[in-house]
Amino acid sequence: MLSVKARAERPTKLWNGKVLPKRYMSEAEFVAWCDSDTRAEWVDGKVVVMSPSSVEQDDLNGWLLSLLRPFVEHRDLGRVLGPNVTARFASQRRRRVPDILFVGRPRLHLLTENHVEGAPDLIIEIVAPESQTRDRREKYVEYEKAGVREYWILDPLSQQLEGYALKRGKYVEIEPEKDLMRSTVLSGFYLRPSWLWRKPLPKVLTVQKELGIIG
Repeated sequence: MLSVKARAERPTKLWNGKVLPKRYMSEAEFVAWCDSDTRAEWVDGKVVVMSPSSVEQDDLNGWLLSLLRPFVEHRDLGRVLGPNVTARFASQRRRRVPDILFVGRPRLHLLTENHVEGAPDLIIEIVAPESQTRDRREKYVEYEKAGVREYWILDPLSQQLEGYALKRGKYVEIEPEKDLMRSTVLSGFYLRPSWLWRKPLPKVLTVQKELGIIG
């Protein structure tokens, strides 16, 4: 009978047909193995393969990008990327794949060909049923320690929007206004929780007009 360790090291066929040869790899092995068709994270040697997004999660992610990208481009603030770009936190031995990330113009030197080397200025995670602990606990601690200036958590299941701003090295919850959560990093950008849980989501052009992206 195989031991737990032996079973963990057996090759595993993933949902996309790719084979995960082992659950623990060196960083170099992980980078060589993880291609553009595989959404996976590296956590101190352990490979964490992300489940495929639900239709709801993918729709919300795309909708948010359709607001953030033109907002940032219109003001020439930096770059908005996601959901397949890795953020590398070398001192923590982590390679995370946020749903959405923003890197401000003064720090665009952090962008390499394949990843962000260090802390983005803003990260947004859309919580899935299987990622509750990872997004709310593990990544919260890691992003805070790495110096991510702002962290937003969107939870479609509980219909909650949470925002945290870094103050003296610790996250402090952003106090929401009535039906409105403002970014402390992107001046003028905000989300209304009532937008996020509508089915279908509000029309992009309508929200872009409210945010002042278009006239």
